[in-house]
Amino acid sequence: MITLQTMRWLGAPAPGGLALPAADAAPTNLYAPRGVYLDQQRLIAVDTGNHRVLIWQQLPVRDHQPADLVLGQPDFTHEGPRAAGRGPANGFHVPTGVTVAEGRLYLADAWHHRVLCWHRFPERSDTPPDSVIGQANLLEIEPNRGSAVGPTTLYWPYGVAWIAGWFYIADTGNRRVLGWRGLPEPDQPPDLILGQPDGWSNAENRGSPPTAHSFRWPHTLAGDGTTLYVADAGNHRVLAWTPPPTDDRPADLVLGQTDMQSAFEQPHVPQGAHRLRFPYAVACTTDRLCVADTANNRILIWQPLPRHGAGLPAQAVFGQADFAGSGENRWQAIAPDTLCWPYGLCAHQQWLAIADSGNNRIIIGQWVDDWAKTMPSPSPSEVFR
Repeated sequence: MITLQTMRWLGAPAPGGLALPAADAAPTNLYAPRGVYLDQQRLIAVDTGNHRVLIWQQLPVRDHQPADLVLGQPDFTHEGPRAAGRGPANGFHVPTGVTVAEGRLYLADAWHHRVLCWHRFPERSDTPPDSVIGQANLLEIEPNRGSAVGPTTLYWPYGVAWIAGWFYIADTGNRRVLGWRGLPEPDQPPDLILGQPDGWSNAENRGSPPTAHSFRWPHTLAGDGTTLYVADAGNHRVLAWTPPPTDDRPADLVLGQTDMQSAFEQPHVPQGAHRLRFPYAVACTTDRLCVADTANNRILIWQPLPRHGAGLPAQAVFGQADFAGSGENRWQAIAPDTLCWPYGLCAHQQWLAIADSGNNRIIIGQWVDDWAKTMPSPSPSEVFR
């Protein structure tokens, strides 16, 4: 088993004690970030509380490094939902999930009930999006286009993902996952609707208790081409399909619950290695699955990737001293290896980025062998080469 070592802290520094980092709009500050993306070239933070996206054009080489670009606001000092006269094409309202696919940037602009797309990755601040999914145009912002749910409408879309040639949207308010083979065009119907019997239904758990093919609040997705994972936060579980579904079929794996029919939650008691409370995010590499166990203020890690079964225990935990802990920042001061309501994850090669929302920061961790934990931390050039 390998462990996660914090290498970067993005966002303002903590002033000490129980005080949180500053959250006012600035190039260095974040307020309740809920989404994050990194690859070999760049880091993207969805600064949800400030209704904007911050972009580092290269992977940061020091803690608290200021961002290079901002989207959703005219400059780094503005925050809040964009006023009608300055948007909504350029403005966001509670942005959440983000991904890059085939050189395009996709953003879940959750409370505008749409997914925005930049056809080329932005190179300057406040670049407007080029197209939209879920609305008729870039000026419309009503849930389900102001009418009943349909195959091409969205209601509170939280997560977006590009996995093995499929593009996915976690359409949280409609309690479903939409999937397209390839990158979708505006108004293109999805090739897959997961969690509902058709494109015109959106009942919680299909109007019944939880099952192996229903959702309460699907939030994010991850996968490796062999298995698709969905964080079903409202049912306190993660569902997985092996192989990834091409039609609406039951899941093959549930984590966080003992069976597919349960949505058990018991707060304020030790959760152990097999319980989840409001897991908002999932991420995976070639050999491990990471789940943001949000209300338990920890990341659970399964290695190797689980693909079938129910209630399988995690092998490791980050953010708590052990599997019994669940307190915000371990009920102590904020530290490089503590968490407070982690909402977003992104895995890439040896790195895991965490949107540590309650601490107003992004953590970038690096996987290290157990024997290496006592070695000096690598220099920035060694970490991000």
